Amino acid sequence: MSLNVQTLTSSRLARRILTSSFVKAATTPHGVDRYFEMIDPLWSTTETRAEVTDVVRKTKDSVTLTLRPNANWKGFRAGQFVKLSVEIDGVRRTRCYSPANSQFRRDGQIELTVKVDPNGLVSPWLLANAKPGLVVQISAAQGEFCLPLPHPRSILFISGGSGITPVMSMLRTLTDKAYIGKITFLHYAFTKDDVIYQAEIDEIKAKYEGVRIVRAYTEASDGDLEGYFCKEHLLAADRHYAEAETYLCGPMPLMNAVREIFDAEGLAHKLHLEQFAAPIRTVSTDDAEGDLTFSESNLAIANNGQTILEQAEAAGLTPEYGCRIGICFTCVRKKDSGTTQNVLNGDLCSDPDTNVKLCINKPVGDVVIAL
Repeated sequence: MSLNVQTLTSSRLARRILTSSFVKAATTPHGVDRYFEMIDPLWSTTETRAEVTDVVRKTKDSVTLTLRPNANWKGFRAGQFVKLSVEIDGVRRTRCYSPANSQFRRDGQIELTVKVDPNGLVSPWLLANAKPGLVVQISAAQGEFCLPLPHPRSILFISGGSGITPVMSMLRTLTDKAYIGKITFLHYAFTKDDVIYQAEIDEIKAKYEGVRIVRAYTEASDGDLEGYFCKEHLLAADRHYAEAETYLCGPMPLMNAVREIFDAEGLAHKLHLEQFAAPIRTVSTDDAEGDLTFSESNLAIANNGQTILEQAEAAGLTPEYGCRIGICFTCVRKKDSGTTQNVLNGDLCSDPDTNVKLCINKPVGDVVIAL
């Protein structure tokens, strides 16, 4: 891509001209984006697009992408996530990933590390196909899993697997700010070879005396701790954990184990978490009745009690989705009529013409969805 083209389309004067009513009228019905993306794929009047500038496979089942976003990117706070969209076999697919870089990264680029789900679609595709020059679409940063201002004097990070990404962003951001408080970072992985940011963690440990790194391996004995999270691990990592603000991200067994201890000790208010695994479903599927109708597809099926997203996919439909756990809003569609129930907390919604998240709501009786 020509640097001159990038400069032209990203300048303030160029953006004012290209978004003017005259240009919009002249490029109807396709719009100015359709024409300029042929010479600059990053150009868009509204979409945040990003070009992959570097691809690193830190472990056998992960891929780290460095992205250069266009002028529509407004930045992020450490700990937040973005929705990444790629086109696979002609269909745009969207998933949620947390930047792992400092929010103060000087070149303005974004680092996303994707842990491969063997049963997934997007992560295996990225592992196999991502290369410099690939252009993707990203959303504005979302989420409240962020450090407060002013920062706590003592911080405990606990992560497992790919849950390391938002924690790495927080850790890098704090070190870039020359944070002078106490940081303890307890990370769980199967073995040393499964730690995605092994080299980066070692570098931080050597450079910053106020950062304590504790590695726990569940399938190896050469870490600082061995086995799964427990009270003994917590005390070994930080004996004064009750005085710290704790930030947790990882698979559900780890998160449940940490929450159980913090709840039992009255420390739930000191625990902040980000969840990337499917939460526990609290609503039964045994009492399913009625029909689920997808009005735009002219399709009606017998309700089986699963989520609307699961039933739509089983019926051969391909609605867009991102997280599948109710965090993002990619799968939101309008409910024309009927009652739906949130499978996580049991809340019922009988209002017509209401937007619902397909991934965490199930039909209760006859329901019509605009899909």
